[in-house]
Amino acid sequence: MRVSWDRALAWRLRRQFVDPQAGGSVAEVVSRLCGVQAQVASAAETAIRLRQAAPETGEVAGALAGGTVIKTWAMRGTLHLLRSTEAPALLSLMARARPWARPAWQKAFGLTEADVDALTAAVAELLDGQVLSRDELVTALVAEPRFSGLEQALRSGWGTVLKPLAWQGVLCYGPSRGSRVTFTAPASVVSGWPGLPDPAQAGPAVVAAYLGAYGPATPAGFSAWMSRGSLRKTDVRGWFAALGDRVTEIDVDGEAAWLLTEHVDELAACPPARGVRLLGGFDQWVLGPGTDAAHILDAEHRTKVSKTSGWIAPLVLTSGRVTGTWELAGADLVVTMFPGARPPSARALSAEAGKVSQATGLGPVTARVAVGPVA
Repeated sequence: MRVSWDRALAWRLRRQFVDPQAGGSVAEVVSRLCGVQAQVASAAETAIRLRQAAPETGEVAGALAGGTVIKTWAMRGTLHLLRSTEAPALLSLMARARPWARPAWQKAFGLTEADVDALTAAVAELLDGQVLSRDELVTALVAEPRFSGLEQALRSGWGTVLKPLAWQGVLCYGPSRGSRVTFTAPASVVSGWPGLPDPAQAGPAVVAAYLGAYGPATPAGFSAWMSRGSLRKTDVRGWFAALGDRVTEIDVDGEAAWLLTEHVDELAACPPARGVRLLGGFDQWVLGPGTDAAHILDAEHRTKVSKTSGWIAPLVLTSGRVTGTWELAGADLVVTMFPGARPPSARALSAEAGKVSQATGLGPVTARVAVGPVA
């Protein structure tokens, strides 16, 4: 079957609860997106609320407190909200990549593979049934001579030394104490936490979930989303192959890509999208396929969206393609279109601004289109 990217993007808009805005609970939205990046907590909330049919204040905090969602380092080494029942499979694939076993990682952080194993065992013991602040956890660890040289790395907000522990299911975020981060064990917040499954079992399930939101997609695209391509190609190809007739290869404007077979007819019948949608910063719409996915974002405009220090700008979508960015300046929502892109109508922009206002909780905003190129 051959389809156009226009049709495929329209299907993704529906699957990701963007158009229509039809998501239910926080856990449902997080599940459909295979996790929501949460390096910036407010961006994660905005991403979820812009997809919910009836967003309510405090739902994300409630989902975390109730254990239906956890916050931990996951795909690409970044903080994510994950549905608790699906987190073990996702973490299993991150653990499979084992970046801490590479000489470059060990040289950069001064740990051997044996050191990481020892740190994992120590943290598992410290967090068993406990919630500790970062300071409490680090203080307890560096009291042991073996870990005394790791204090600076352990206290780093980037959490690089802690990520291998998160990927192995030993550590996740606990409830905040004011502005202080806490850590606990997933088993302490998720009832019946099963531990991590074998990657051979987890891989096909994660691939299927990914294709259900970001298909049609390729094994290379999946690997880039998961771990920036650090997974073994043989593993990734094997996970796709293990799905058998559950997946179908299709032609998307001349590109070969995979889709769940159960979605083929639905995609074929999906009319191309029309209209404009606004999504927030760090949104899964571009993080899922990657900011280098030309069918969503033209290469010449990539740096206007993917900025320095890993910052991902809020998005203007026209028929599913990124055609501009926006920002809030006080009570103004300022849209800046890419050169040559047609600005949205005042009516459409006002409707989207209302959704942004509701999602961010910032009160009424006035939308306008800026004149000039994106900064």
